[in-house]
Amino acid sequence: MSLSPLPIDDVLPELLAELRCRPAVLLRAPTGAGKTTRVPPALLDAGLAGAGEVIVLEPRRLAARSAAARCAAERREPVGATVGYQVRFDRKRGADTRLSFVTEGVFLRRLQADPLLEGVGAVVFDEFHERSLDADLALALVRRVQEELRGDLKLVVMSATLRTEGLREFLGDAPLVESLGRTHPVEVRHLEPAERPERGRPGPEDVARAVGRALGATSGDVLAFLPGVGEIRRTRQALEDRARREGLALFELYGELAPEDQDRALRHDGARAVFLATNVAETSITLPRVTAVVDSGLVRRLRHDPVRGLNRLELEQASRASARQRSGRAGRTGPGICLRLWTEHDERTRPEEQEPEVRRIDVAPALLQLLAWGEARPREFPWFEAPPSASLATGLELLERLGATRADGQGATRLTAVGETLVRLPLHPRTGRLLHEGARLGVPREAALGAALLSERSPFRREGRRQLGGAAVDSDLVDRVHALEDFEASGTRISPAGELGAGTARQVLRVARDLERATPTAAEAAPREERDERLARALLAAYPDRLARRRAPGDPRAMSVGGGGLRLAAESAVREAELFLALEVRGGGPDALVTVASEVRREWLDRERLVEEEELTFDATEERVIARRVLSFDDLVLDARPTRLERGPESAAVLAAAAGADLERALELGTEELVQLRARLACLSEWMPELGLPVLDDDRLRELLPQLCAGCLGFAELRKRSMAEALRGDLAWEELQALERHAPERLELPSGNRIRLVYEPGRPPVLAARIQELFGWTATPCVAAGRVPVLLHLLAPNYRPQQVTDDLGSFWSTTYGVVRKELRRRYPKHDWPEDPLTARARRRPR
Repeated sequence: MSLSPLPIDDVLPELLAELRCRPAVLLRAPTGAGKTTRVPPALLDAGLAGAGEVIVLEPRRLAARSAAARCAAERREPVGATVGYQVRFDRKRGADTRLSFVTEGVFLRRLQADPLLEGVGAVVFDEFHERSLDADLALALVRRVQEELRGDLKLVVMSATLRTEGLREFLGDAPLVESLGRTHPVEVRHLEPAERPERGRPGPEDVARAVGRALGATSGDVLAFLPGVGEIRRTRQALEDRARREGLALFELYGELAPEDQDRALRHDGARAVFLATNVAETSITLPRVTAVVDSGLVRRLRHDPVRGLNRLELEQASRASARQRSGRAGRTGPGICLRLWTEHDERTRPEEQEPEVRRIDVAPALLQLLAWGEARPREFPWFEAPPSASLATGLELLERLGATRADGQGATRLTAVGETLVRLPLHPRTGRLLHEGARLGVPREAALGAALLSERSPFRREGRRQLGGAAVDSDLVDRVHALEDFEASGTRISPAGELGAGTARQVLRVARDLERATPTAAEAAPREERDERLARALLAAYPDRLARRRAPGDPRAMSVGGGGLRLAAESAVREAELFLALEVRGGGPDALVTVASEVRREWLDRERLVEEEELTFDATEERVIARRVLSFDDLVLDARPTRLERGPESAAVLAAAAGADLERALELGTEELVQLRARLACLSEWMPELGLPVLDDDRLRELLPQLCAGCLGFAELRKRSMAEALRGDLAWEELQALERHAPERLELPSGNRIRLVYEPGRPPVLAARIQELFGWTATPCVAAGRVPVLLHLLAPNYRPQQVTDDLGSFWSTTYGVVRKELRRRYPKHDWPEDPLTARARRRPR
């Protein structure tokens, strides 16, 4: 059979030769080289899979279906003969199928059923640069099978932008085969700085204008990349008038699009077309007539919020590698252009590559797969790139909360019967738990609808607001389930939960039907009047870590498990319930808004997770320790009642912790005694560092708080304690002696009075005394073993300064005579001798 030549054909002999003598090979080939459709059949036809099957992993359902169709067409066979595919809820395979394109999640489930991959001879990872969590996990599992049990298993990892750092070593020093491709030139045009969108990011109207320019610049089809379905829809609306005038075909391409609509777009060969796509069109699908690409430069990626326990889609800049992939779609069959809706300067600020999912999303599904595969210590599993330790801990904790795992007491983690059920479901463990519990409670259909609503794009165009009264349970999700049921039964699109979009609603119903077929065997169907409540209880089993409690009756603000603050949306049906589940949350931090909530009643809570204990806590308003009898679900306080408080080590520890967080408020830090003690020690440490004296900083004060707080219950009692005395008591005897000797608190004057020195770090100590008390001193006194002269403030009899000096001898010999005349005139009853060095000093009057 003669096939049209493709660039990849030139390196296929090298690839096959390497694979005959090596277990794994890396392949780098540019977009359009033909690697997806030519490499897997070549492995099959060359016998490298033996009698087994060639499995090709694709990152998306659309890519798997499209690649299978192209490969089958090149063999002049229908899909489902030699070449087939399997994606979630859709498969075309037959008894003779030996080349299968599958999504990564489907492959992981196959690994669970066939851990040795006995029916598989070769596994091909396509577009591995996308680094999905499932792809990383699948690669690690296949590599372990290959190393330990199946040396005959062949492995190919390929991508247009494959980075080999670390990957070659992980695959046993695998060789790299590279195809230069034969892409046509693509002229890349950036925005000028003056053309940058006002909002900083291009909106649908900006993309629509750029599509218009692209239509005028080339004669082929146009492919525009947008971040999501909402932007696709708004861009389409902006283009519809032009499409009618010019006879253009408008197509949408995104992952959740119905398969028949995807096929219609990919097979179009009629009027000139504009394709509005998410990043599903970056790789592995063929749009041969595209000669122009419009790139918004935006993408929505999942990121895990560890505070909320959510994977959230966040709008981000596409990486430079992604931008290159996108522009390459314009040069597959001839020269093309790419309009990038950002400036050349902005391009330099973009990341080179996107961050792998293993570092940014919830890893609980991968951990469930590992445990089911027999990896009892998932923290030790040899990944190509391991998830962060915090992500592993969070994922394992979630699985335990869902009842999917248990610790065996010897450091290993085992699946429970619930976990063994969840791993067989093509869902996140959380939504799988919803199906499992829904079946147990006799509401499998309702649970499947709820799971579909939570896992698929929302079908509600506009949200509604339910009126109070008559409902068995207050739940936004239950209301949405009813709206879907009414739409399915009668086509009704308007409901108290909001207005449904017909197309998206039908897609959710399709997914719900597939989920219901996958649901474990159900118990006896629940009575109709109990179904709402049972669905709400099933939601609690799936989202126990999303439980929240209102701060006060009627208050939309709430605290959740984990300590996060939330606020219920005004449109929520959950108006009065004290407890509720935060099923969908918008935003983060104190502004996190619960857009989908569901009531929880106390009697539904798992008693094993309820803990009642006495708790000591610090009341910031009263500034004292209080004792409470606390009932908690995990760490969420449900009830707290005051109890008798005993003075003891526990209450002292709570007070010390509170005082340490706010020393200024808890302690009298401004007393002269304490200020001077700390200053003396700081000054002496500066003047005589060889003494190695401790620093009395705030950390030192915190270390002393436990002993200072002994017997105290509040700040008022604590402020009566002498911090200076505690600090002195903490100093060693030698340190105290050095302090008194070299930085004394007071100096004895010739008059016999002992006068306090004033210390301040960075300055000499100050002694303020009447001149008459210093008669007989011939030189300035010094501290710090004579290294630091004291600064003397010489006072008149009225204690007002007459002179400041650190050279007393010079004062007596040069300035005293002038000062004496003035003082004799003002204070004639005082003795002002001519020779102060031999005169007798006068004591300060008491």
